[in-house]
Amino acid sequence: MKNLLAVLLLICIALGVRGQQKPHVFTVKGMVIDSATQGPLGYATVALQDAATKTSVKATLSKNDGSFLLTVPAGKTYQLVLAFIGYNSKVLPVAVTDSTVDMGRIMLSASSNQLATVSVSAVKPLIKQEVDRLSYNVQADPESQVITALDMMRKVPLLSVDGSDNIKLRGSNSYKILINGKESALMASSPSDVLKAMPASNIERIEVITTPPAKYDAEGLAGIINIVTKKNTAQGYNGALKTNYNSVYGYQVNLSAVVKEGKLGYSGFVGTSEIRYLGAGFENLSSYYSPVPSSTTQTGTNFNGGHNRYTSNELSYEIDSLNLLSATFNYNDKNGSLGNDQYTTVHDVNNNILQAYHTVNTGTSSNNGTDIGLDYQLGFKHNKNELFTASYRYNNSANSQFSNIANDETINYSLPGYHQYNNAGTKEQTAQLDYVDPLKVITIEAGAKMILRNYFSDFYTDTLNASSGQYSNEADQTNNFTYHQDVYSLYNSYQVSLTDWIFKGGLRFERTDIDADFSSVGTVLDKGYNNLVPSFSAQRSLNSTSNLNFGFTQRIQRPGITQLNPFVNQSNPQYITEGNPALTPAVTNNFELSYGNFAKGSINISTHYSFSNNTIQNVTTLGANDVTTTTFANVGEDRVLGTDININYPLSKKWGINLNSELLQVWLKGTYNGSFYTNSGQQGHIFINSNYRTDDGFRFNLNVGFDSRYVLLQGRDNYFFSNSYSVVKELFKKNLLVYIAVNNPFDKFNTLDFFTKSADFQTYNANQNYYRTINIGFFYRFGKLNSNIKKTQRGIQNDDSTSAGGKN
Repeated sequence: MKNLLAVLLLICIALGVRGQQKPHVFTVKGMVIDSATQGPLGYATVALQDAATKTSVKATLSKNDGSFLLTVPAGKTYQLVLAFIGYNSKVLPVAVTDSTVDMGRIMLSASSNQLATVSVSAVKPLIKQEVDRLSYNVQADPESQVITALDMMRKVPLLSVDGSDNIKLRGSNSYKILINGKESALMASSPSDVLKAMPASNIERIEVITTPPAKYDAEGLAGIINIVTKKNTAQGYNGALKTNYNSVYGYQVNLSAVVKEGKLGYSGFVGTSEIRYLGAGFENLSSYYSPVPSSTTQTGTNFNGGHNRYTSNELSYEIDSLNLLSATFNYNDKNGSLGNDQYTTVHDVNNNILQAYHTVNTGTSSNNGTDIGLDYQLGFKHNKNELFTASYRYNNSANSQFSNIANDETINYSLPGYHQYNNAGTKEQTAQLDYVDPLKVITIEAGAKMILRNYFSDFYTDTLNASSGQYSNEADQTNNFTYHQDVYSLYNSYQVSLTDWIFKGGLRFERTDIDADFSSVGTVLDKGYNNLVPSFSAQRSLNSTSNLNFGFTQRIQRPGITQLNPFVNQSNPQYITEGNPALTPAVTNNFELSYGNFAKGSINISTHYSFSNNTIQNVTTLGANDVTTTTFANVGEDRVLGTDININYPLSKKWGINLNSELLQVWLKGTYNGSFYTNSGQQGHIFINSNYRTDDGFRFNLNVGFDSRYVLLQGRDNYFFSNSYSVVKELFKKNLLVYIAVNNPFDKFNTLDFFTKSADFQTYNANQNYYRTINIGFFYRFGKLNSNIKKTQRGIQNDDSTSAGGKN
């Protein structure tokens, strides 16, 4: 008992002493000043680091008057780190002599270099302008954990997304999408579908490369969109699980993970999404002027639904400090059902019925892609930034389509029911060598590449025999199509970095050999051509926070499998579509001048001009029985003059706004089947995002966007207005986010319409789409990491071919 009383007495004495001690914390304050102007620097990043481990303990932003205040636990040795875009970073020791340490006026001097030696994770800039590209830091966007990758595209400078979910780069569909600098199976057939299912949280940044350097393939008239996924991994593991339920389309699930154990590292994600089988109305109205005036009306319902699954994986092994191996595996699979139920009526000029029939089309579709890659990177002892990389990649993408068309309730219409089949795809092998040597002022890059590409399509039609009830093959609608396209290239480029200037230029030589075989009709195509593609860009630093960029490049538009495939799609017998295997590449010339200011937030203004001849355009002609056929042809001579404005501005520490806008003047002309077409006009888009954060973990987001009608060779397409609202709540130390988002709450459907006009006819097509949706979901983080994974800095980038375009 005496021992117990003694212990209790000692505890009471200790508590009493503790109660008389000062709190074990101290405060550091000061003011951040521009050394040249002697004015305050607001929104500079200020952090206190553990002097021994260099890990940040607490960070904040300086106020408008440059002042800051940080309170941290005592008992450690600290250093103060200050960083601001366009200024030299500064590290100061903190001498703890009292409960409050006043660092006084701290001068930051301007620098033309970005932050290099000090990493502070408190605030990251959204926009970064390099000599040949713009980068959007997705992880710095507070909405990245809530919205999809496709929705994130609307915020990125120079990009827009229309009502049909088509992504456009400066109003054009002629570009290439890369994943981590490489062509990927994820983007094999329908990039919009994958990006709509993928959360933006999987992405580190999105690069828009409008003046691609010589190391990139020359394809893509407008440029390259490079999506860089999250890979910053370290010893240990972490991951994230995101689930979402959409009131119209169904569920989405995505799991991402990064793991580092010794020299072995892994990063990747896997996801799946549902598209419910739903129907939406449509109408097609056509007026024909010759040979006999008439009109056609189609009304009905389109149906579509299915599932989408995807995965992206990268494995890295550090053999030693100079040798690195990495392997990639990507896969995407989309399958589902589609069809329509429609009634067609043909009238004469007096509105008498000339023909009528009811059509039911039920079908299935499947798209999948797989790519496997291997990269080896060799560093050099005398300079570890000097690198040699050898890469190999195999890609296999395929799509199949089946349609069962049945007609009834006919008036003066005798076309029987029929089945259509089309199995098409691409098999591709790529080998590449790259060398980069960053000297003190000059960086030299050189390399060689070989792409062996095989497009294929096997399609046929079986027609119903009404008397026997059996289907028989139609020989004139059957074909086995193979198209071999081999591209061999060499490139050499140089970058010169001076105090206020950066110059980058190079040449790329490409040899293309084509061998096509239409086995069913006995037609063979064998030809080749050479291209020498220059590129040049320059950046001038005007001061510590602004710069001026100029760029010029030539680009090639090679046709893709969808445009080349001669498959005749008769799922709607009144409006037929088909590819054109006789398409040839087109060359465009692009000029660009831009200004960027990154003092507080960012402002980027750019103007550009491009011209090209013989571009690939959609063209529609009128045939027998008032049937129109849409295909692709090298008929476009186009000119585009445009201005892009992007503003990202913090109204306060809690409230920010982003504006992304574009205005283009377009001139198009071309001759097809003896008819001359010309069209011109303005087109563009504007997207505004505003986000507000509260101290108790709530985030509020507002998005409003408008995409205008775009100029086509034979008409105009639809305009699109969108608005969305979301609320996010952070829980469990920000490891769990719960959110609800409402998209376009004021209308259940919207109508997307298109106009096509020639001397013989004009057509109006209108399709209803589900517009109002409600999304509910959560995002959960787990795990802990300690050191970075290494990955090869060069790799295969197949950006040399384009898919079927929509808008130009």
